[in-house]
Amino acid sequence: MRGSINMRVDRSANLKARVGGRRSLMVRAIAADSKELRLSNGTGAKWFPASWRNFPVQQQPDYPDADKLKGTLSELSTYPPLIFAGECRTLQSRLAKVAVGEGFIVQGGDCAEAFTQFNANNIRDFYRLLLQMALVVAFGGGVPVVKLGRIAGQFAKPRSAGMEKKGDVELPSYRGDIINGPEFTSEARVPDPHRLVRAYNHSAATLNLLRGFSSGGYGGLMRVSKWNLDFMANSAEGKHYMDLARRVDEAIAFMSAWGLDLNSPVLNTTEFFTSHECLLLDYEETLTRLDSTTDQFYDCSAHYLWMGERTRQLDHAHVEFMRGIQNPIGVKVSDKMDPRDLVTMIAKLNPNNTPGRLTVITRMGAKAMREKLPKLIEAVRQAGQIVVWVTDPMHGNTETVAGYKTRRFENIRNEIEAFFDVHDSMGTIAGGVHLEMTGNNVTECIGGGSQVSAEDLESRYHTHCDPRLNAEQALEIAFYVASRLKKRRDKLAGISMSSTAATKMEH
Repeated sequence: MRGSINMRVDRSANLKARVGGRRSLMVRAIAADSKELRLSNGTGAKWFPASWRNFPVQQQPDYPDADKLKGTLSELSTYPPLIFAGECRTLQSRLAKVAVGEGFIVQGGDCAEAFTQFNANNIRDFYRLLLQMALVVAFGGGVPVVKLGRIAGQFAKPRSAGMEKKGDVELPSYRGDIINGPEFTSEARVPDPHRLVRAYNHSAATLNLLRGFSSGGYGGLMRVSKWNLDFMANSAEGKHYMDLARRVDEAIAFMSAWGLDLNSPVLNTTEFFTSHECLLLDYEETLTRLDSTTDQFYDCSAHYLWMGERTRQLDHAHVEFMRGIQNPIGVKVSDKMDPRDLVTMIAKLNPNNTPGRLTVITRMGAKAMREKLPKLIEAVRQAGQIVVWVTDPMHGNTETVAGYKTRRFENIRNEIEAFFDVHDSMGTIAGGVHLEMTGNNVTECIGGGSQVSAEDLESRYHTHCDPRLNAEQALEIAFYVASRLKKRRDKLAGISMSSTAATKMEH
C-alpha cells in the first residue's frame, strides 16, 4: 500500500524523474517491499529507496546489534512523515526563482543539533534570528528570501577520522546524537539504534513548534520589532535591526492607511523550510515515502537535503540515494572538485535539468573561491545546466586557536565577498548563504561587531561539534549580504534605465 502523505499540493507540479541504478536478486527482493520507482534514466535501470545498498557507502556507523537496528527501522517505517511532499514542491518552485535572481536563500542553524540543548526557547531564538536575517536581506536587497533552517533533523555529522584519541585512550568518534553520545566514554560512543527514534521525536516536536510560529502570527511582519533577541538590545547590529524594523512598521502603517487589510496572511504568516545533511542512509530510507499524488518518492525527514564533501562520490551510495528522491537537494563542493566531475554529477542528480531541483554549495575559503569558482561556473554554463549557487563560508575557514576549534569572522565575510565578486564578474547569480549559527549568545567564532577574542572562546563555547556564529555575528553577515544584493539591484536598474532611454531616443 502506498505511503499516505496528506498535503497541500500544486496538482500541476507532476515532477518526473529520470533515474538509474543497479539491481541484483537481493535488491529485487527489497524492491517488492520498497515500491520500486517505475521510471528509468533511459538505460532501463531502476531506482528505489533501498537501491543505495548495492553501492559503496561512506560515513555510516557500525551498529553492534543488527537485530536491534532492524527492529528500530521497522518501527520508524510505521511513523508518519515529518514533512509533506507538496511543501517540497513549493520549496522547489521558490528555488527555481532564486536560480534566475528572483530570490535569495538564507540557510542556517546548528552544526549538529544536540538532544541536551533541545528546548522551546532555543528553537524560538534560532527561529527569530533567521527571520531577522531574512528581513534584513529582503528589505535591503529587494528580493524574496527563502528561509531554510538547519533544524529538525541535523543530528548526524561526518568525521574525518573513525577514532578519537585523548591521551592513551582511543574511542570511536562522536558522529552526532542520532548515532552515539559526545561523552568520551566507551559506553557513550557505541552506536545505539534507539537514538534514531529519539531524533525522529525531537524533529517532530521541533517541526510542530516551527509550524505554529510560522502560521500562528509569530513569524508575520506585524511582529518584526518583537524578534530582537534580548542580549542584542544594546549591540550595534541590534540597533541597526531595530532601525530597520521601525521602517517596516511605518510602511505597514502607511499600507493600512491606504486600505490594506492587516489581517492578510501575507502580513501574519511566513514560509519556513527545514533541511539537514543526508548522511545516515538507514534513517533517510526509512522516512522515504511514495507520494500518492505524483507517484514519486520523497524523503519525508526534511524539505531539503544536501550531500557533504565526504560523501559525494559519483559511484557511491549517497549519490545513488539522492538522485531518486524528489526533494530539492544540494551538494557541497570544495576547491578539489574537478569542473568535469561537477557537470557529470549535476547530470546524474538532475537529468531533466529541472529549475530549483539542485543547489551547488561551494566551500573553499576566499582565495580558492576566486581561483576555482569561475572554472566551475563556466563548466556548468557551457553544459547548459540550471543550478542555484550558494556559498558555505564556514567549512573552508576552520582553525584551532588556544585549543578551541574556531573560525574568524573576517575570513567568513571575505569568502562571501569573493562569492559575490566572482558571480558579478561572470554575470551569474549568487543565490544564497549557508551558515552554521545559533540564536544563543555564544563565543565560538572570533571577531565581528561582537568583538569576540581568542581569550573569550572559553567563556561560552557550547557547540558539540563545529563553531557557530552568534546572533550578532550572523546578523552582521545578513546586513553585508543585503548591501551586495542592493548593489546588484541598483546595477540592473541602471542597465534597464539606460536601455529604456536608448529605446526612446531611437523613436
